[in-house]
This record gives sequence, C-alpha cells and structure tokens, in this order.
Amino acid sequence: MEEISLNLHVHSVYSDGSGTHEEIARAACQSGLDAVIVTDHNVLVGGKEGYYTFNDRRVLLLIGEEIHDQNRQPPKNHLLVFGTNRELAPFAPDPQNLINQIKFAGGSSFIAHPVDPALPFIGEDDYSWVDWSVNGYSGIELWNGFSELKTVVDGYPSAIFYAFFPQFMAHNPLPETLKRWDALMASGKKVSAIGGSDAHALHKKLGPIRRTVFPYSYHFSSINNHLLLPEPLKGDLAYDRGVVLTALARGNSFIGYDLPLPTRGFRFSASNRKGNAIMGDEITVEDGVTLQIKLPEKADLRLLCDGQVIREWKKSTNGAMITTKSGVYRVEACLPYLGKTRGWIYSNPIYIRPNPENRRCHDD
Repeated sequence: MEEISLNLHVHSVYSDGSGTHEEIARAACQSGLDAVIVTDHNVLVGGKEGYYTFNDRRVLLLIGEEIHDQNRQPPKNHLLVFGTNRELAPFAPDPQNLINQIKFAGGSSFIAHPVDPALPFIGEDDYSWVDWSVNGYSGIELWNGFSELKTVVDGYPSAIFYAFFPQFMAHNPLPETLKRWDALMASGKKVSAIGGSDAHALHKKLGPIRRTVFPYSYHFSSINNHLLLPEPLKGDLAYDRGVVLTALARGNSFIGYDLPLPTRGFRFSASNRKGNAIMGDEITVEDGVTLQIKLPEKADLRLLCDGQVIREWKKSTNGAMITTKSGVYRVEACLPYLGKTRGWIYSNPIYIRPNPENRRCHDD
C-alpha cells in the first residue's frame, strides 16, 4: 500500500480565507503534504485543480465545497462535498436531498464539525449539525481544528495566547463527536472519519499588533489525513483525483496529529483464513480474526470495539489480538506533548461481520 498525507477543509479568498489557491498549494508543499482539498463556502471554484510544483516538489490540489443553507440563522448543517464537478449549493435547504444529489452526481459527502459550540465574544455562533435523520453520507469530520478552539478559549487572554501559540490548542476530537461516531457505526452504518483543519489563515490586528491567526502552514503540520492507496499517485489529475477521493470515502485512512511526532507509517489491519483487510474494509469472523497495530513511535495505544475499550498497551509501538467477536474495531493512540496527554492517531474502523450463515452478532 502507498501512504499519502492529505489536508482538507481549507478556505481561500473565494470565501472567508485569506490565501489564493497557489499560496495554499505552496504552504502545503512546504509542509510536506502530498495533497490538499480546498472547500470554500457555497461556491465550487473552477480551473484551480491540479498539480502545483515548488522547488522540484509537487502537491496535488483538489477542489471541493462546504455547503450550508445561507438563509438559515445560525447556518447549521454544514456538509463537505467532494467529487461532484457541479454546483449543488441550491439544494442546501434540504440536507437529505442535498446528500442524494451528491450521490447522483458521483460525489461523496461528510458532515462538517458535527459538534461546533458557540463562542459569542468573537462572534461565532453554534454551527453544529442538527439533522441526524439523514442517511447516505460518506462520513463525518471527526476532528475539526477550529471547533476545538471554541472549546478551549474562555476569554480574550486565552484567545490571544492561542493566536500566538497555536501548537498548544489541539488536544483530541471532541468527546461528543467521538460518541456520535461510535453510535452511528453501532447502528449498522459505515461512517468514514476525516480530520479537517477548517483553515482560514485570517489576518487580524489589535492596535499595532498584526498577525495571521492560525496560518495555513500551522494547519498543514497538524491534523492531517493519511490515505492508503493501492499504488503511488501517477501525476495524472483525473486518475489521482479518483483514487484519493475513493480512499477518503471508503475510510482507507487514519487521522494523524502530526505536530508532536509524524504519524506516517501507522497501520491497523485484520486477517482471517480467507484474506486481509485494512482500515475502512469489511472482513468476516470465520474461525477468528487477527488484528495487528503498528505505530511509528511509542505511544499509549487503545483498541476499541463498538466504542468500548477492549485492550490497552502502554508506551508501545505495536499491539495484536485474536478475536471471534463481530463488531466495529478502531484504534486510538495518544502521547504527551507540551505538558499534556494529547490524541495522536485515530484510525478508521475495520468492520468485522458475522459469518454469512449467522448474521447476528455473537461471541464464539
């Protein structure tokens, strides 16, 4: 498998970001990313997709969109949309119809910042997703950098602190979002998880002080998606776009907080007597499934089944177990950074299904 790093949920000058697409691509390239997806609000920007090269290194820039109903106040139900090739924002008032139209257009959709509390003193409303009756979406944004900011800032002093020292901000996905994700999967849905920067790189001033708050370069070194592809990118836009978006929608990926330590090289896999599975795949119980976990550095490691921790390893680079229980298995890893224990890696799940002759969940 080929691993690439991808940052997404990025805003440009076409909505409420400060950077051009070329500037975003340059920052992504300098940060060592392989790809970046720009998702401006309710506008599908044309003519910007492609490979950008800087100092003999290239980065793939793709265009998506963040769609919400602009007539709703506050504007909840934001949806990240990839791969449609046409503008679908007019369908925003009805989230289920919007999701249906995205599928019809051959695209994928992810619920953006499912839990996004208000921060009134800087003019930020609650932008949480509220219509949980919808179905047919590809996944959810499990870790959103800006939503987390709204949970750690408690006044102007802390807002100024994080503006100057953003490396202290990220801790882990919001617990309510993790709980929601586990509940969705426990209900039988396949729900892929992505990490989003929600990057704007806003230019702010306070008296004589001027600063770019959370520049693109910070976001691109922080919460990233690491995709597992069947083969390396070819440099062909149409082909590479397809394999990247397919892996993202299938959940053949993990979320890595790359600021403390690089997460490249993490693996979570399963095998039985009939074959193997990676993150995002399904595999049957058969007569037992072997789960294997590999970390690039020592960390505290947890294996979860249906949202419950079933095994832990302390300061380890690997873990393994054999299970005969069907369920949704995923991995979390954390480590100390800047005086606190912080989330480091969140895998997409491997779905262990009952054998065909016994579709009910069971313990053998």
